[in-house]
Amino acid sequence: MSKSAKHSFSPLPLRSPVIIICNYIRSVAAPQTFVSCSRLLSLPPEIYNLNIRVMFLLMFISSFFTFVELNCENLFDCTHDSLKNDTEFLPDGSYRWTRTRYWRKLNHIGQALLACGDGKDGWQLPDMVALCEVENDTVMRDLTRRSLLRKARYEYVMTDSPDERGIDVALMYSPFSFALINHRSVRPSPLDGMRPTRDLLYACGLVSGGDTLHVIVTHMPSRRSGERITDRYREHVARYVVALADSIRRVSPEALIIVAGDFNEYSGKGCIATICDSGFTDVSYGAVGRNGAKATYRYRGGWGSLDHVLASRSLARRFAESRVEDSPFLIEDDERYGGVKPRRNYLGPRWLDGFSDHLPLVVRFDWNLLR
Repeated sequence: MSKSAKHSFSPLPLRSPVIIICNYIRSVAAPQTFVSCSRLLSLPPEIYNLNIRVMFLLMFISSFFTFVELNCENLFDCTHDSLKNDTEFLPDGSYRWTRTRYWRKLNHIGQALLACGDGKDGWQLPDMVALCEVENDTVMRDLTRRSLLRKARYEYVMTDSPDERGIDVALMYSPFSFALINHRSVRPSPLDGMRPTRDLLYACGLVSGGDTLHVIVTHMPSRRSGERITDRYREHVARYVVALADSIRRVSPEALIIVAGDFNEYSGKGCIATICDSGFTDVSYGAVGRNGAKATYRYRGGWGSLDHVLASRSLARRFAESRVEDSPFLIEDDERYGGVKPRRNYLGPRWLDGFSDHLPLVVRFDWNLLR
């Protein structure tokens, strides 16, 4: 049976003399030694490792905090969980989910996340990543310890939900920019006729400067049975999100809170409106890509974002920018409707050797704003 996990770590102290060294590297060494994400993966190991180490130092001293959300599109392992309906994603299942395909998928997800570090001021590893549609601890351990992300030294926490297919949510974070204090799952009780859904994942920790950041990751109930029928299910889960946020704000009225994930709802509607009406701002509203993507998801030629990053009012004041990550390798031409679309991994049972049917959503905050 899959289990949630929290791996131990020993983060650098938030205030340290090493900052003096970091400032030197930032101003002198980094411009000569660091390269863009597009070249990073092709570097010799010794240069790759040097760039990663420089990035750790820059993350430690940077006032910017890069948050990424991504629905991974069925990131399953190849082993059957007897308590879950995961038989489609087995070597002999309908998707012919072999270890070769599994490892290609893991590295593709890693490649997509690395691309999210490209910014106006250079490239920097994302500080935190909210993931939807990950099966279990095995998948997350392989992603953080054995895929091309292994040098990034990400830690993670995740849920162990009653979802029938066995998909969960997870939160990856760099211990160099986020020191985890606590985490737990919150399980919404199902309504009549509602299938068991994904738990909410709550985590809190310290960021640069000593502020506490609270994060809630959600993957709202699917629209598969029809938008009108399932809307009340998402509203039900949204009320759990609001209750959890209210419990944080009762203790700390100016708490910095992020609510992120796949809401299965478009901006300003339904569950999004419910949460925003409780004191949150959709800081990802209107985010677009640089290469033609107008949102994170495309259905029958129409772009729309089911993925969102919401920030409490106190955190929204530190919002810097948002975008959809649509690097050329993450998209392909849409021959039927024109333009581009996400380069997904499967279309029905046909393997396309892609990335995901959702594009990553990138949001940056600046801790120096309005201190």
